[in-house]
Amino acid sequence: MLNMEQFTKKLDGLKFDAMYQNDFLLTWDKTGDEIAATFAVADALRHLRENNISSRIFKSGLAVSLFRDNSTRTRFSYASAANLLGLAVQDLDEGKSQIAHGETVRETANMISFMADVIGIRDDMYIGKGNAYMREVAESVEQGHKDGVLEQRPTLVNLQCDIDHPTQSMADMNHIIHHFGGVENLKGKKIAMTWAYSPSYGKPLSVPQGIIGLMSRFGMEVSLAHPKGYEVMGDVEKVAAENATKSGGKFTKTNSMAEAFENADIVYPKSWAPFAAMEKRTNLYAEGNQAGINALEKELLAENANHKDWECTEALMKTTKGGNALYMHCLPADITGVSCKEGEVEASVFDRYRVPLYKEAGYKAYIIAAMIFLSKCENPQAVLKALAGNQKQRWFK
Repeated sequence: MLNMEQFTKKLDGLKFDAMYQNDFLLTWDKTGDEIAATFAVADALRHLRENNISSRIFKSGLAVSLFRDNSTRTRFSYASAANLLGLAVQDLDEGKSQIAHGETVRETANMISFMADVIGIRDDMYIGKGNAYMREVAESVEQGHKDGVLEQRPTLVNLQCDIDHPTQSMADMNHIIHHFGGVENLKGKKIAMTWAYSPSYGKPLSVPQGIIGLMSRFGMEVSLAHPKGYEVMGDVEKVAAENATKSGGKFTKTNSMAEAFENADIVYPKSWAPFAAMEKRTNLYAEGNQAGINALEKELLAENANHKDWECTEALMKTTKGGNALYMHCLPADITGVSCKEGEVEASVFDRYRVPLYKEAGYKAYIIAAMIFLSKCENPQAVLKALAGNQKQRWFK
C-alpha cells in the first residue's frame, strides 16, 4: 500500500466539510483550512499518478467545459483533471448551441447537467459579468436539483473570471510551497506582483488579483506594482490588505517596478489592462459600439507603449534576494526578441527559468482535480486510502 498517511494526516487536522457538494468560485470565499485541504489532496493525487495508481473515483460521468475566452493551459488542465478522476469532458460551444438563439442561463444550465458532475467555466473578458454569470449557473443547477430535475447537482469550478483565477493562483501557490520546502517557510517571503509591458491590450486583471488575494494569506510580503492608471479592482486590494493583517504579512503598493523587485524572493511580472479601461470596454461591448472599442484599443496600446521599461531584465533580477528570486508567470509570456519585439521579460531570464515555469504550470491539473475531489467525496481521507490500497494500475507498463 502506498504511504497515504503523509497526506491524510494533513487532512485530519483540518476542517473542510463545507467543501462537500460545494463550488469553487473565489479563493477568498474559502477558509484557510479549505485552501490547505485543496493543496493536500492535489499532492495526494499527484502521488498516486506518479506511482502509476489509478485515482478514478467515477466509472462514468461528464465534466462540461465552457470557455468564453481562448485557453490552452487551463483548458487542457481541466480535461486532464476530469480524466484523472474518471470523467469524460464535453465542451459547450455557445455558437453551436441554442444559447445563440436566446436560450436562458437557467435553461442551459439544467439542459447540460442531466448527467454532468462538474461544470468548468472561463468567463474573464467583461468586468462585472464573469463571476456573476457563474453564480447564476450555480443557482440554476441548485434549483434544478431541488426541483428534482437533476439527479445530482454538478460542482461549478471557476476556470477564470473577471475577478479571480483560482485554479491559476492555487497552482502557483502549490509551486511556491514546494519550491520553498513547505508552507511553514513562506512567512516573511516577499513576492512582487508587477505589471509588465505587452504589445497587446485587454489582458484580464484576474491573475494579479488572484495572486494578491491568495498570497496575502500566508504571512508573506505582497508588493503590487504597476504604472499609474493600471490599478486593479479596489475590492480585491481590500481583500489582500485584510488578509495580510490577519496573517501577519504585508500588502504594499508602488508605481515602481524596481522598488517591488528589490530584495524579493519571488517575482511575477505580468501585463494586465487598467480596471477603468476594462469597465469601459465592457460597456462598449454591451452597446455594440465597435468604433468605440477600436478607438479604446488604439488608446490602450499607445498608453502601454509609454511603459516599455517595465520589463523583467537581468539587471532587475540581480536586485532580488541573492539575485536569485523565483521568476513566475502564468504563461504564455511575451518574451522580448522571441514572441515579440519588446515584451514582459528578457529572453535570457525566461530561458533560465523555463523548467520551473513548466513545472509551475503542471500543478494546475492536480489543483482542479482536488477541487472536484473535495466537492464529490464526503470522506476524502477514506477514499484516498482506498485508492492507494487497491493498487489498481493506471496503465500496464
